[in-house]
Amino acid sequence: MNYQLVVVGPLETNCYLFFCPESRECAIIDPGAEAERIFPLITSLELKPIIILNTHGHVDHTGANVEIKERYKVPIAMHSADLPFLEESLQLEFGLLLGARPTPRPDRLLSDGDRIKIGQFDLQVIHTPGHSPGSVCFYTSGLLFSGDTLFCGGLGRTDLPGGSWKDLAASLRSRILTYPEETLVLPGHGPQTTIGEEKESNPFLE
Repeated sequence: MNYQLVVVGPLETNCYLFFCPESRECAIIDPGAEAERIFPLITSLELKPIIILNTHGHVDHTGANVEIKERYKVPIAMHSADLPFLEESLQLEFGLLLGARPTPRPDRLLSDGDRIKIGQFDLQVIHTPGHSPGSVCFYTSGLLFSGDTLFCGGLGRTDLPGGSWKDLAASLRSRILTYPEETLVLPGHGPQTTIGEEKESNPFLE
């Protein structure tokens, strides 16, 4: 598979390096903390970062944006509906407790259906509001980077500011669960799973 996982921060956020094996171009998905753990992996794999992708604007998914942007001079991309989180005082205070730095404003605003080219691959942007208004997933070639929308055996929280159970249920029903059952789901926290496994055993999808 053309991705590598590094788990970062006290909330154990899954940061993914999605890359093209030929060009070595790389997207850094959800660098939530501990840039010093992400940098060596990029170096050892001889990757060329070209973009930072945030599945949503919560600080445990954006906390290392600034260090990565400063080192590699790459743009940050996020959905516009989550921009308020970047200036929300409670989240900034929570970020300090996590050792995270406030993220710069994104250079690119993502919309549903956008395609992000990484070497010979395209990542498709899927807007999946529910966990947050601007939550997105990224899909390519049988891989779904689901952020905090869908977990192995669970779903994203909807009791945080901007969360909506109604929106999350609609996102799952009309967007995520329509993908083939063999699709590998790479969530924002916890182990990987598949669409088929979640349809069969996720208690929140019954």
